[in-house]
Amino acid sequence: MKPSQKTPADHPQTSEQQRLDAARENGIPWKKWGPYLSERQWGTVREDYSEDGNAWDYFSHDQARSRAYHWGEDGLAGLSDDKQLLCFAVALWNGKDPILKERLFGLTNSEGNHGEDVKEYYFYIDSTPTHSYMKYLYKYPQAAFPYDNLVATNKERNRQEMEYELLDTGVFNEDRYFDLFVEYAKNTPEDILIQISVSNRGPETATLHVLPTLWFRNQWSFWPDTAKPALKELKSKKGTRVVAASQAQLGERYLYCEGEVALLFTENETNNERLFGKPNASPYVKDGINDYLVNGKTGAINPSQRGTKVAAHHEAKVGPGETATIRLRLSDATPEAMGNPWQRFGEIMEARRREADDFYRAVTPARVSEDESRVMRQALAGMLWSKQYFYFDLDLWLREHGVESGRPAKRHVRNAEWSHMVNEQVISMPDKWEYPWYAAWDLAFHTLALSTVDVDFAKEQLDLMLESYYIHPTGQIPAYEWNFSDVNPPVHAWATIFLHRTEQAIHGKGDIEFLKRAYGKLALNFTWWVNRKDRFGKNLYEGGFLGLDNIGVFDRSAALPTGGYLEQADGTAWVALFCQNMLEIAIELAANDPSYEDLAVKFVEQFLWIARAMNITGPEGMWDEEDGFYYDVLRLPDGSAKRLKVRSMVGLLPLCATTTIEAWQRDRMPNLTGIMRDRIKRMPELGESIHPTGPGHLGIADRGIAALVNPQRLRRILSRVLDEKEFLSPYGIRALSRFHADHPYVTHVDGREYRVDYLPAESDSGMFGGNSNWRGPIWMPMNALLIRALMQFYSYYGDNFKIECPTGSGKMMNLFEVAHEIANRLTRIFLRDGSGRRPVNGATQKFQSDPYWKDYILFYEYFHGDNGAGLGASHQTGWTGLISKMIEIFGRLDPAKLLAGGSAAAFAKAAVTGAGGQAPAAGAQASGGRER
Repeated sequence: MKPSQKTPADHPQTSEQQRLDAARENGIPWKKWGPYLSERQWGTVREDYSEDGNAWDYFSHDQARSRAYHWGEDGLAGLSDDKQLLCFAVALWNGKDPILKERLFGLTNSEGNHGEDVKEYYFYIDSTPTHSYMKYLYKYPQAAFPYDNLVATNKERNRQEMEYELLDTGVFNEDRYFDLFVEYAKNTPEDILIQISVSNRGPETATLHVLPTLWFRNQWSFWPDTAKPALKELKSKKGTRVVAASQAQLGERYLYCEGEVALLFTENETNNERLFGKPNASPYVKDGINDYLVNGKTGAINPSQRGTKVAAHHEAKVGPGETATIRLRLSDATPEAMGNPWQRFGEIMEARRREADDFYRAVTPARVSEDESRVMRQALAGMLWSKQYFYFDLDLWLREHGVESGRPAKRHVRNAEWSHMVNEQVISMPDKWEYPWYAAWDLAFHTLALSTVDVDFAKEQLDLMLESYYIHPTGQIPAYEWNFSDVNPPVHAWATIFLHRTEQAIHGKGDIEFLKRAYGKLALNFTWWVNRKDRFGKNLYEGGFLGLDNIGVFDRSAALPTGGYLEQADGTAWVALFCQNMLEIAIELAANDPSYEDLAVKFVEQFLWIARAMNITGPEGMWDEEDGFYYDVLRLPDGSAKRLKVRSMVGLLPLCATTTIEAWQRDRMPNLTGIMRDRIKRMPELGESIHPTGPGHLGIADRGIAALVNPQRLRRILSRVLDEKEFLSPYGIRALSRFHADHPYVTHVDGREYRVDYLPAESDSGMFGGNSNWRGPIWMPMNALLIRALMQFYSYYGDNFKIECPTGSGKMMNLFEVAHEIANRLTRIFLRDGSGRRPVNGATQKFQSDPYWKDYILFYEYFHGDNGAGLGASHQTGWTGLISKMIEIFGRLDPAKLLAGGSAAAFAKAAVTGAGGQAPAAGAQASGGRER
C-alpha cells in the first residue's frame, strides 16, 4: 500500500520530510497524536437523539459543559490520539465570564441571521504534516464574554442585514484582551511538549486563569463492557506536578505540569442533576471544574486526586504588554525515565520551529513573495489543523433510535438506509466548528491542497470514502452526516488521478496499487450515477443541488413546484468529466494490465453519448445559441421543455469537462483508438458533438483533446467568463453573472414568484439553511476547476488560441495567461494591497491595521463577488486551502514546459515542481491546435 519511495534531489530531505518517510516506510507513528479534537461536538447529528431530528436544539452549547458526549469530544486548541481515547485542550477563565471557556461559542442555525456561525477569533498559525510542530492563537476578551448579546442581536437581524460579530460588541475596545498562543512540539512520536503563552494586549494588569485539561473520552457510560480508565496524581519532584493516565487500549501516559499548581480532578460524566433534574451517581461530573472555580463549589472536585478529567490551575497575573508562559509535557515516559522534563524543553521547542521553517521553505517556490508565502503556509496550517477524529457507527446509532437494520422504521430517522457505515478515522474536515463532519466533494478538493505537504495522507483520505464501511453497497459515496443520501458532485476520480500525477512528480513514480484500489469502486460509483441519475437513459443527468445549494431558481433537491424534472447542465458535465478521469486511470493501469483497455471503452463511449445529448441544438437543448451559454432544462409534465436561463456556474461546468490526451496515451491503447474511430465513422453525429480531435485535429505535441465544448462555444462562453460586468470579479470568477443584478431571472408558478438575483454577499433566503450562497460570491473549488480546464485547453492550443481578457479591454491572452490571471485575482483576496489592506478582511478595521491582527489570515467558505471580503464559515481551510496549491503551481510552472512533449508525468512534474519536460518539437506550436 505504501511502497518505499525516495525523494528526488529537487525536494530536499528536511527533518520533517524524514519523519514523513519514516511514517510511510517504517510505520513510525509520527501522526498518532495530532489536532484531532473537534471544535464542536454539540449540535451534531451524531449526538442527536431527539424525536424530530433537531440536532442543534437537542444538544446545545449550554449543555456541552455538563453533558458527556457519546461519539467524540471537543475543546480549545486541542490535541488527541488518533482514536481520541485521551484528549488535551486548554480551558480559560477571565474572572468575569459566567462559565469556563472550554470550547468555542457560536450561533445555531436558527439563531444566526445567515445560519450557524462561530463567534470567536482564533487562528491556525502553523503545523507540519506529522504535527511535530503546531501553533494556535486564541483571542480572549478580558471583559465578560457577550454570549447573550450575540444571540439576541443576531436574532433581531434579518437576512438582508450584516451579521453581528464579536468585535461589534465592543468587548475588544482598548485592546483589553489576551492573546493565547498554544504550541506543540514532538520530541518523539509519544513525547509532546506543550507551551502556552499568555500576552496581555490591554493597558492594565489583568488576571487570567489558565487550565490545561486532560480527559478521557467517555466510552464506559455508553458501552458497558468498556473498562473505565483512570487519571491520578503521582508523587513528583518539587516544581513539577504529574498526572498518570491509564487506559487499556492506549496504555500509560503522563502529563507533566511545571510549577506547584493545583490539580483539579473530576469525572467526564453527565451532570444529570443540572440538566434533567435526576440524581448523579457521583458528586464529580463533567462541569465540576467549572463549578469549583466559577461558582465556588469546593465539593465539585475530587479531593482524592483521581478521576477521568483533570485540569492544572494556573493563575496568571500579566502586566500590560507582558507575556506569561506555561509549560507542560504529555509523554509515554515514566517519571523515572523522564528525569527533568524541562531540561531541554526550550531547545526542543526551538528545533521544531526551525524544522517547520525548513520544511515550508522546501515546498514553497523560490519566486513566491513573502506575503504569498505567509498565505500559503497559513492555508496549509489550517488544512492540517482541520483534521478530526470522526466516529459514527450507524447500525448502533440507528438501533439506539429504534431502527433495526432491514426492518421498516416506525418513524423517519435520518440516514436509516446507511446502516452498513462504521466511520472511525481521522478525516480532513471542512471546518471543525461550522462543519465538523466530512463532506465527500469537499474532501476531494482538500486532498489536492494536502498533496503539497503529505501526499500519503491525501491518498488515505480518498481511500476512506471508497471503503466498504463508507461507500454504499449500491455504489453511492456518502455526502455528509446531515444526509448521507444527498448527492455531491463526482470529483473523486479527478482527485485520484491528480494525486497519482502529483506523486509521479514528487517521487518519480506513481502508486499503481492506489489506482487499482480506487478504480473498481469508482466504476461502481459511476454505475450508480448512470442507473440512478439518468432517469430515462437519455445521457442527461440530474443529481439535485450537487453542492451548489441555492444556485437554481428552485430547490434542485426537492420536488419541483412545476412538477416534472430537471435535466441539469452541471450534473451532465460532472459525469462527462468523470468519464475522462476514469479513462485516464484506465490508461495508467493498462501499462501493467492490458485488460483495462477493454474497460476504458465504456467510458469513452459514455462520454460521446453525453456530448451528443448535451450539445443537441434546438429549443429543447441545454445549449442556447442566442446567449452562447448552457442552461438547465425544465421538463414539464405535459412533455414540453423550458430552459432556465440563469447565467451561473451551472452553465460553466461543461467547459470544465476537458482533458488532453497525450500521444503516448493513445499509443498505449491502440485498440481503443480504433474502436472509437470506427464508432464515430458509423455515427458521425457523435464526433460532431465534441471538440475536434484525432487525425487532422491534433494540438501541440500531437495532443488530442476530450472536451464538451467546441472552439466556437469555448470562445463564446469565455467572453462571458472574462467579462467584468458578468463573471470576472477583481477577485476571481463569480458563481453567478453580475448581469442578474439588473436583470434578475423571474418565473411564476401557481401565483408564486421564483427569482434569482445577483447577491454578491450573503443569501437572502432560507434555502439550504440560509447560510450558503451561490448567487454571486466567489467559491475557490469552482475557480480551481475552471483554471484546470483553461490549462488543459492551453496545453492543446498553446498560443494558437487567444482571447480578450478582460472582455472589452483589447488585451489578448493565451489560455495559460488567462488561468494565471484568474489565479492572481483569487490570491489577491488574501494579499496586502497597495495600502496594506487585505480584501478578505473587508471593512473590519481591527483586522486591516492592528499589528496583532493583520497578518493572521482567515480562509472563509466563500468571498464577496465585488470586494473579495470573506463570507460564510470563517475557518474553511478545507477547499479554500486550494489557494495554497494555486500559489505553488503558478510559482513553479513554466508555460513552455507545460507545452513540451512527453508523458503526463513530465506534465505533472512541470506543474508541481517546475522541473522536467522537453522543448516542443520544431514547428509544433506553429502547426498544432489551430481553431476550426
